[in-house]
Amino acid sequence: MKLTLSIATDVNPRTRPIMDGSVEVDGVDLIHTPLHPSEMFWRQLKFGDFDISEMSFSSLIKAVARGDDSWVGIPVFTTHHFFQNWIVIRKDAGIEKPEDMRGKRVGVPEFQQTAALWSRGILKHEFGVDQTEMEYFMERLPETSHGGATGFEAPPGVTVNQIPIEKNIGQMLLDGELDATLLYLNIPNLVDRSSADLESHPNFGPLFPDPEAESLRYFRKTNIYPINHTMVIKRALAEEHPWLLLNILKALNAANELANQQRLEHIDYYRASGLISQEAYDALCEPLLQHGIKANRETLEAATLYSYEQGLTPRQVALDEVFAKNTMDH
Repeated sequence: MKLTLSIATDVNPRTRPIMDGSVEVDGVDLIHTPLHPSEMFWRQLKFGDFDISEMSFSSLIKAVARGDDSWVGIPVFTTHHFFQNWIVIRKDAGIEKPEDMRGKRVGVPEFQQTAALWSRGILKHEFGVDQTEMEYFMERLPETSHGGATGFEAPPGVTVNQIPIEKNIGQMLLDGELDATLLYLNIPNLVDRSSADLESHPNFGPLFPDPEAESLRYFRKTNIYPINHTMVIKRALAEEHPWLLLNILKALNAANELANQQRLEHIDYYRASGLISQEAYDALCEPLLQHGIKANRETLEAATLYSYEQGLTPRQVALDEVFAKNTMDH
């Protein structure tokens, strides 16, 4: 008899095969809820709504560091981004280069979220701009935030102002009350409040005018492709059914492989049509995203270091504290 478990994920090519049943978890019937990550993580951290879900990596290691053992991590990483390219600036704020972020009023949906962790870490390690040199304005309220569920307090030396309920990051940027934001979320959900369309507004743009060039520069220098989400399962379930962990990892690896196969079909079409060079084709054939500790250790350890440096955790959390023991060799 199969277990019936609830699962929540974002919608992307690497989770869709699980959602539509193309890939199954052995021994499990899944009840799937597609959710925006902002809402999903808050619901998991505060209420434990789902048996299995994606989870903010930054919030997970913060919970682990404070002794919360509700969750066991599974090394599946469905989303990667170069988060410095998510920084949005007002074009009239005097920000021409990353170093000009010093002294600026900067929005952030949530200070501890993984995207913001990476952006601050990259600003510091690549451009010498410390988090203490900016003033932050946080949109999410304690009762609907990841930090409210994990005991967030502003780190020493860092000013984090709470944006009141009647305001939001988008409107404050439009009104000139903010100079920039580390990221901007305006997709409706139960947590984020901004709605203004900044992408088509002439006075806003990315900190890096050529995001692709910055992504390539950073990756070539560091070999890091920053991770955003991982997967978690309730510890009680993992302890009662230890076979679940590797079954879930195996299924999500299969879903990732299916997504890669579909991507390669598109690449073959572009090559056959003469739209890309052989060099580009060879590069695109390399796996873009891989799950497991082995393929991602350098990136994961950079994130745990940044969390410690930024005062989110009192120490650098070890990966074997976060992820299930029987997944560490994968």
